[in-house]
Amino acid sequence: MNQAEQLQDQYVKVGSVNTRYWQAGDSGSTVILLHGGGGYIELWKYNILELAKHHRVYAFDMVGAGRSDKPDAAHYTFDFMAQFTRDFMKVLEIPKAILIGTSAGGGVALTLTLNFPQLVERLILVGSAGLGKELNFLLRVTTIPGLGKLFSSPSKSGVAMLCKQAVYDSKLITDEIVEEFYQMATLPGAAQATLNLGRSNFNIWGQFYHSITDKLHTIEVPTLIIWGRQDPMVPLTHAQNAVKIISHAQLEIIEECGHWSPIEHPQKFNQLVLEFLS
Repeated sequence: MNQAEQLQDQYVKVGSVNTRYWQAGDSGSTVILLHGGGGYIELWKYNILELAKHHRVYAFDMVGAGRSDKPDAAHYTFDFMAQFTRDFMKVLEIPKAILIGTSAGGGVALTLTLNFPQLVERLILVGSAGLGKELNFLLRVTTIPGLGKLFSSPSKSGVAMLCKQAVYDSKLITDEIVEEFYQMATLPGAAQATLNLGRSNFNIWGQFYHSITDKLHTIEVPTLIIWGRQDPMVPLTHAQNAVKIISHAQLEIIEECGHWSPIEHPQKFNQLVLEFLS
């Protein structure tokens, strides 16, 4: 039995959205894991049980992602998804949590921290969106209406290419990972929701980031920023700039690592998180 098979899918209604989540651990602080764009909770399968040895951990499929509902009319801005996360916490009676957000999930975690600081105990950003304009061209091109349509019907070869872009060592992207990602990407409404997420938060020129970066100096919670040295999706300079602005922040750089550090270097990632939270 692999780690993911030890965790059971649970569902809860957040507003009108049927939302899938995992929960592990029954002591310590509450930790909420926020996946990136096009992601889903299985991407945390190398982390959740290790973190749950010391904390009460939740991971959920964000509205519009994984096996959660994907409302057609929604605009998947970071503000919208931060509000959804707040509502998820309300439904499960979570008064305060440590947020760990990767990629777009980092943008959500930052926005929730800025909009509802009383709900956040600590903040961990992993290759986070929202900290600067620059963004990988493959992500930006999806915002062009004509070209975006090419991404609305994912192929296994296209999924494999995107997954390999996210890591330093492409050999880590197995057929099993590609198949899992492909199955999620081809669920009804998934591709359109992912395109909507992109178009709601960036365009061909880059990310919409000023609403976050202009307020970084107001973040007071202890913050850990984790970045892969060779992240091809979001440049390391975003992290290096943010750590100078956020009052109680520290930066940890993982060598020979791309955008998916929780998957590419799970032991190092888990160690950094647990040390920060101890």
